[in-house]
Amino acid sequence: MTNTFTKGLLLSSVITLLSACNKPQSRPQIDINGKTMGTFYSVKVSGDIAISKEQLQHQIDTLLEQANDDISTYRADSVLSRFNHSRSTNPQAIPRGMANIILMAQRIGQDTGGAMDITIGPLVNLWGFGPDKRPVKVPTQQQIAAAQKKVGLQHLNLFSDSRGEWLQKDLPGMYVDLSTLGEGYGTDELVRLMTRNGITNYLVSVGGAVSAHGVNSQGKPWRVAIQKPTDRENAVQALVDLQGYSISTAGSYRNYFELDGQHYSHIIDPSTGKPIQHRLVSATVIASTALEADGWDTGLMVLDTEKALQLAQEKGLAAYLISKTNDGFSTVMTPQFKAFLVQ
Repeated sequence: MTNTFTKGLLLSSVITLLSACNKPQSRPQIDINGKTMGTFYSVKVSGDIAISKEQLQHQIDTLLEQANDDISTYRADSVLSRFNHSRSTNPQAIPRGMANIILMAQRIGQDTGGAMDITIGPLVNLWGFGPDKRPVKVPTQQQIAAAQKKVGLQHLNLFSDSRGEWLQKDLPGMYVDLSTLGEGYGTDELVRLMTRNGITNYLVSVGGAVSAHGVNSQGKPWRVAIQKPTDRENAVQALVDLQGYSISTAGSYRNYFELDGQHYSHIIDPSTGKPIQHRLVSATVIASTALEADGWDTGLMVLDTEKALQLAQEKGLAAYLISKTNDGFSTVMTPQFKAFLVQ
């Protein structure tokens, strides 16, 4: 399946800790896994529920398929693709869920000074991290400058009226890329699905975005492990108790390519038009929704460690940053994040 929304080449940057896997379960647990948005989803439910596992999986797959139909840039007939391919600057109708994503993106984009920018699609495509093929050589400065002229949140207008939600661009060549928020949106949709079914004990994830509520099969709070910035899937850096919140991690160490001996991350700085080159390699954020956490982790990743930490502190974010050093890695966190940390 095409890599649509991953933050890590089909391997989640946030992994669930299955601490009870070798212990007898005191209550029933349902595990449902699958693929969506170019990554994996996981749903774990403990306790008795009113519907069958098969019914729940059908609802999950239908829900996530609709999300793909709305915001995938890999589906030519998705709502977002139709908007991107249109040269019209007239308002175009969009689903409410997509409008919620864009509204969150606009807020975080403003708060990060443009570091998180969903209009970065022309640059994403230029560097080969979108539906287009990967470049065989590094884009020229002229190509980068031309793509940057099509980027900017100020050129995107979202509004509502009695008929619904509308999106408008004032640059015909603008290309909106919601991949930085897709996993968080999908996870929040799963949370809403759990609520509609009266399910109160669950851990759900799409890619690197995770939400948890209630307890696991052992009657204990769900715990989530933050992965070390390596290619080893189960290398744990830190452990958190989400306490009903959501977590998302963005990293520069999985989705990348190398050309002429140079490492190029999928995380692109809108101000330079190029993949980030600083030492911050992983940013994890805990927030009330996965969508918010998913937007902030990318925004912080674009900044370097010092700027990301300063902004996280100013905004009161629960953030955990991992940076590359000459002899390994260093970590830093905000006080808000420390409250979730399992000591």
